[in-house]
Amino acid sequence: MRYWLFKSEPGCFSFQDLQNCPDATEHWDGVRNFQARNFLRDEIAVGDRVLFYHSSIPQPVVVGLCRVVRAGYPDHTALDPGSEHFDPKATPDKPIWYMVDVRAEQALPQPVPLEVIREHPSLRQMPLINRSRLSIQPLSELEFETILQLGGVS
Repeated sequence: MRYWLFKSEPGCFSFQDLQNCPDATEHWDGVRNFQARNFLRDEIAVGDRVLFYHSSIPQPVVVGLCRVVRAGYPDHTALDPGSEHFDPKATPDKPIWYMVDVRAEQALPQPVPLEVIREHPSLRQMPLINRSRLSIQPLSELEFETILQLGGVS
């Protein structure tokens, strides 16, 4: 099992939106960064655990816990000319972009703000601190467990 942080702007897709999906499950689509795509396509597996992070807001914050329920598969939004994530270079034979399905497990009792993460000694090496623009980020088990503890999950 591996650990990840997935970032989303709450105005586009929030943790509450995920919780409101049937079975609290939805595909994680629209990723258009090659490094993040490679994680989705090659490394993220069923059973991996995910922290859901609300980004691009005045106080970015980890708000929820998810689990991957379907490993990487082609992102159909890249093939849809009506989608904001359409990519004319993608084809069914060469999809380029990938997604996974995630299921919401629980909201953190105490959301964990970015400034708390930045100040915690065990979290200073996180990609969120050092390469913050990446929308899919690997976490160590220690980083994952530390954020859960900060968020009130035992």
